[in-house]
Amino acid sequence: MTDAPSHAIAPAHATATLALVPHPATPAGPVQAVDAHLAWRNTGPTAKLELHYRVHGRIAALRVPAPQPPGPADNLWQHLCLEAFFSAGDGSYHEFNFSPSGQWAAYCFSAPRVRDAAQPGLAIQPQLLLARDGHTLSLAATLPLAALPRLAAGVGTWCVGLTAVIEPLEGPISYWALSHPAPKPDFHHADGWILPLTPPRSP
Repeated sequence: MTDAPSHAIAPAHATATLALVPHPATPAGPVQAVDAHLAWRNTGPTAKLELHYRVHGRIAALRVPAPQPPGPADNLWQHLCLEAFFSAGDGSYHEFNFSPSGQWAAYCFSAPRVRDAAQPGLAIQPQLLLARDGHTLSLAATLPLAALPRLAAGVGTWCVGLTAVIEPLEGPISYWALSHPAPKPDFHHADGWILPLTPPRSP
């Protein structure tokens, strides 16, 4: 993963900026806001999806994971982590975890919290780009189109959930998402995946 100025990760043809909100049961702590947007690069089967997250607040008051050799790792969600869920419209979905450490995780589920026995994980190497200053931590992740679940017959869009786990140096972890449909934080709850995403244009 490469550190870069914030302007270096501005996407082209991005969706509108989407505001994540903290779950009512978890205080925001030193974070003032978390937002995200998506952008397709290229068209057809070679297309790539760029996900851009920004955490605003007192970044020095956050427990930002230390840099690690880039690669897959489990349990990233236990610390500061940016995440995305993609529903295929048939009950299955993919989960992606992106850590500021440069590590990532990619999982396939056949039902809520049930790992797909035929394909429990994805052999991908997302490109991660990190930028930070005293007030903003930005992370961009690029996924190949093939990493997203195959859309079910008759389904024209993915349902996407964008989420964030924020760990302060002091105080409890806060959980952020586009929507929180459950009394407790639950990123696997499909009712929280409220962002429709259409496939990239054909060439």
